[in-house]
Amino acid sequence: MVKERHRETFETALSQGKVDEQMQPLCIFITGAKKYFTSSCCSGRIMLLEKRGESRKENLFHRKWHREVDEKEIIEGMEENVEGDLWFKLDPFILHIGCETARDANAALDAMRKAGVKRGGILVAQEGKWLIEMQGTQSMSFPIRLGGKQLADREYVRSILGKANSMLEKNYTMLARLEGEMRKALGEAK
Repeated sequence: MVKERHRETFETALSQGKVDEQMQPLCIFITGAKKYFTSSCCSGRIMLLEKRGESRKENLFHRKWHREVDEKEIIEGMEENVEGDLWFKLDPFILHIGCETARDANAALDAMRKAGVKRGGILVAQEGKWLIEMQGTQSMSFPIRLGGKQLADREYVRSILGKANSMLEKNYTMLARLEGEMRKALGEAK
């Protein structure tokens, strides 16, 4: 019942274009596997985040990209007016996978380790429901503007953007390895 509900939610999100393109093949595979489902995912992204307070609910995506970004896009976003502070962020991929047994959870975690993904573990361990989180390690976060004062100039952003794009590409390479290992490990579970 839980798997069916998550499958329906995933398929709705997919049909509405809400699933990141880079994450689609892996999530479609997991959703089709007999013993597994995915509850949420993000392929990784570069963004300008407007922080209006301490809680996540108060923050807004000012600009976000699930791909490499060029300097012009970042500079335009930096120069626009925002109410809160503006942060540059690179977030890694994150994937939540559900299954029914500890054995199934361990199979997914073994695939994660074989792919070289270092962050991951079991979030929920209840009879009939196991939830696993896997996350990449490529990330960075720093303020560009605080209290209306510009902290990062164009040259700094240009130099850091090259690094961020490179890290995002490493993130996508790791995601592809994870997909390959998941297909090997869970392929028999179809």
